[in-house]
Amino acid sequence: MKVITIVGARPQFIKLGSFSRELRKFHTELIIHTGQHFDSEMSDLFFRDLEIPQPDFNLNINGGTHGQQTSQMISSIETILIKEQPQLVVVFGDTNSTLAGALATVKLGIPCLHVEAGLRSFNRSMPEEINRVVADHTSDYLFAPTQTAMINMEKEGLSSKAFLTGDIMVDSLSWGSEKAKSSMIMESLGLHNQHFSLLTLHRPYNVDDPLTLSTILSKLIDLRGTVVFPIHPRTKSIVEKNGITIPSNFVLTKPLGYLDFIKLQEASTRIITDSGGIQKEAFLLKKPCITLRSETEWVETVAEGWNLLLDVFSPNLIGRIESFNPTHKAKQVFGLNVTKKMISIINNQFIN
Repeated sequence: MKVITIVGARPQFIKLGSFSRELRKFHTELIIHTGQHFDSEMSDLFFRDLEIPQPDFNLNINGGTHGQQTSQMISSIETILIKEQPQLVVVFGDTNSTLAGALATVKLGIPCLHVEAGLRSFNRSMPEEINRVVADHTSDYLFAPTQTAMINMEKEGLSSKAFLTGDIMVDSLSWGSEKAKSSMIMESLGLHNQHFSLLTLHRPYNVDDPLTLSTILSKLIDLRGTVVFPIHPRTKSIVEKNGITIPSNFVLTKPLGYLDFIKLQEASTRIITDSGGIQKEAFLLKKPCITLRSETEWVETVAEGWNLLLDVFSPNLIGRIESFNPTHKAKQVFGLNVTKKMISIINNQFIN
């Protein structure tokens, strides 16, 4: 059958890599790239790293308010769906591309599948929370990464269309770790045999307010050792416009491709982030993760003791970061052979 997959940002590219490879063994796939990831060079790099076929449609929609961006995506996706008449549309995660894809699809009466369904941060100030809730309630099939996600959907009356598949990032990271062995990013950054912390920041509440961003960076200067910071273009712009000082122990780099970033994660002492996906990657790679947020969708990583939630204004921030060093073995909470399970469910639902 004809399946359309819709992506637009880094976490979705990562999920699509594994999903597309298995899907194409059985079905015809067309890929819509909304263009939400506004750096086209980085977008192309992720597609190359993950060996994803080039998108069949690139909408080049980015910038503007959330409403403007989402409405443009809905209109453009709807036009494609009317022309192509797929039997199934697949959306991933919790971005504006996810929301637009789900809404455009349901309005046309085409079955929609949401991969990574059931996550809840219970923080309605996050656009991602609204996106994922609406996508879950409008989609016809929900693939849940964890038992917690299944419980969330049961509470919302969604159990009849929910499937516990595990998290597709398990397969993506396993595949990527093998490919990343040839990465030379450590050498290019002069990090060979160095202990370093890896930092990522992109959440609006951490980077859009210059005072908060300045506070984070000024505190991290006291962290022992090097801090490697692949700086998001929007964050870099805020730093430059507001004259925020970059700590002397930082190594700045532009945003990295998937394989180079995996290599850095594997080599790091710890990971400090506000990203949902990177919390999960850190857990799977058995790296201590400090999340600069007060809540998380990935509660399992906290429950297993490998993820520490910290507000950036917490007292003794650096001491708590440096003392966090889990060593016990965590449970396998995100599943195995996830992609094959997903495609098997699709085949059973649409072929048998």
